Amino acid sequence: MKEYVIGIDIGGTFTKFGFVDREGNSVAESSSPTDTYDNIDDYLANLVKELKEAEKKLSSPYKIIGIGIGAPNGNYHSGSIEHAPNLKWKGVVPLAKLFGKYYDVPVRLTNDANAAALGEKVYGGAKEMNDFIMITLGTGLGSGIVVNGDLVYGHDGFAGELGHTTVLEGGRQCACGKRGCLETYVSAPGIKRTVFELLADDSTGSELVKYSFEDFDAKYIDEPAKRNDPVAVKAFEITGQILGRKLAESVAHTSPKAIFIFGGLAKSGDLLFKPTKKYFEESLMGIFKNKIDILPSQLMGKSAAVLGSASLIWNELK
Repeated sequence: MKEYVIGIDIGGTFTKFGFVDREGNSVAESSSPTDTYDNIDDYLANLVKELKEAEKKLSSPYKIIGIGIGAPNGNYHSGSIEHAPNLKWKGVVPLAKLFGKYYDVPVRLTNDANAAALGEKVYGGAKEMNDFIMITLGTGLGSGIVVNGDLVYGHDGFAGELGHTTVLEGGRQCACGKRGCLETYVSAPGIKRTVFELLADDSTGSELVKYSFEDFDAKYIDEPAKRNDPVAVKAFEITGQILGRKLAESVAHTSPKAIFIFGGLAKSGDLLFKPTKKYFEESLMGIFKNKIDILPSQLMGKSAAVLGSASLIWNELK
């Protein structure tokens, strides 16, 4: 009998899901709206309806053996989403427990970066690694830290928030309420802010000057940078410098074998990786130099969020 884990990735706008087998094949993938529902019970009822509809596409015989969920502010210890700023359901939402009303299988929940780290270990480039760090670069900067083969959750379930370590005291305002957080500099919105700070200082020779802040998207930087646009190149240099130095600090805590980078900004390739590696090596303590790889995630182009969420169950079984 074919066994599947339901992998669910909850985003602020949409919830993606799929049925993932032991080999990492995700089938019957679909999505359901997240922000349409102010009430968690209404959201969950609709999501389960969509799941049941998608389940009809599975070939018999099959068995659902668990549900893995990646969500903003997801707490593995409690199975709850706790005070997520980009979701309509405020406070503490006991999502794993609520799913138990619909499915009599194990339900595990964590944040999206932890899920991505598990996905890399089960299906990606970290299969043979017990110590590594996963960095997710999107609208924010998430991180999942694996030590001795296990994710680091901490006593309250929220360990590993590298995105909210401080780059500059009194720096850019962060959605978390602090100022100067790493993710305000190293993320899609972060590099956008860097571009416009550079343009304000000197826009000479840059094609990026044609964009307004509202119309600009981080994906517009890649091609100009490849054409040696001075502002685009400098923006990547600054971003890589900040990221490389902060990653070097994280190495002192866990001594990882590798650091994987995933997400839209990572698709820029050497534009991001080259300066990141340069400043990373420059900033490392001597005993760590030339020992740690910074690598693109091998889940790029796959249903990484769904695979990562499903890995919560497959990893436990393994």
